[in-house]
Amino acid sequence: MSDFNQYSLAVNFSLFAVAACAVWVAGTKIAAYADELAERFELSHALIGLLLLAGITSLPEIATSFTAAHANHAPLAVNNMLGGIAMQVAVLAVADFCFGERALTSVVPDPVVMLQGAFNICLLTFVAMAIIVGDIPFLGAGLWSWGILAASAYSFIKISKAGQRLPWVINNPDDIRFGSSDKRENARPLESDSSVWLISKIVISALVILFAGYALATVGDVIARQSGLGESFVGFALMSAATSLPEASMVFASVRRGLYTMAISGILGTNPFNVMLIFGVDIIAPGAPVLSKLGDFSAIGTLLGLAVTGLFLMGLVERADRTILRMGTDSAAVLVVYSGGMVLLYSMRGS
Repeated sequence: MSDFNQYSLAVNFSLFAVAACAVWVAGTKIAAYADELAERFELSHALIGLLLLAGITSLPEIATSFTAAHANHAPLAVNNMLGGIAMQVAVLAVADFCFGERALTSVVPDPVVMLQGAFNICLLTFVAMAIIVGDIPFLGAGLWSWGILAASAYSFIKISKAGQRLPWVINNPDDIRFGSSDKRENARPLESDSSVWLISKIVISALVILFAGYALATVGDVIARQSGLGESFVGFALMSAATSLPEASMVFASVRRGLYTMAISGILGTNPFNVMLIFGVDIIAPGAPVLSKLGDFSAIGTLLGLAVTGLFLMGLVERADRTILRMGTDSAAVLVVYSGGMVLLYSMRGS
């Protein structure tokens, strides 16, 4: 990978734009491929969102966070992941504003997404507790990191099993159509593709997201430092924005197609991946456990992710179709809380 520090700010902005376009196109395409895969193999959109989209769109976070950890910038790596969690929930709110026919959380019939949100809240609570009380070394990482790894793995197992059950019945049959159907009346332009070619397209898109997303985050880090912002805010806001572009493109493409369940599951499924990556950062980074190196800035950032996830989860439970400025009231609350949280974090960027 080229050393972007040798380039001017203008050149780096141009490279950032090119990488962003590549990631956006790949993320948009992969939403269509995932939809066809779900139809062809009779898989739920919630499961596809969790296992396929969440895993693929997390690739830039994996690359950038592990690289930062190896370079002994563990706090930057963790702030990158925590910032992505809050930002990706805010992306759902923006998609609600841009494309939703109704409040986004009122049209999702699959209860798996609520289970995902509940697990996200638990995992983020554990992270906040670990940051506040500190961590101790244990088998090459921190004791809290091992616990968070186990809790994340458990959440994936429970969510995967939940997709095979129907714990409650949908009262409004129209919600089935809104929650999982294609707005184009089930038109399937990829139906003629063979399964091998379809999977090959998914792999190609994943590789584009991995390499362009990594370049995006790397250039974004250089741009942020050239502009003079603090490292903590760089990791939480700018690097997380760069690595969240795959999720953003996937969400917008899914919502545009009417695949609301897959859009929400893709985001809520990505966030446990981000939390789980803390263990990988802890293993790679030299010195004391990574959660012991974090301070108030990271704790507030974690609580911000917890707050916006909680607001979205309340909307999923209530399923009320109340809107304000073309979006659900829960989405509006998410944007207000996220914006206020970013202002607070900017004021703490030196912490």
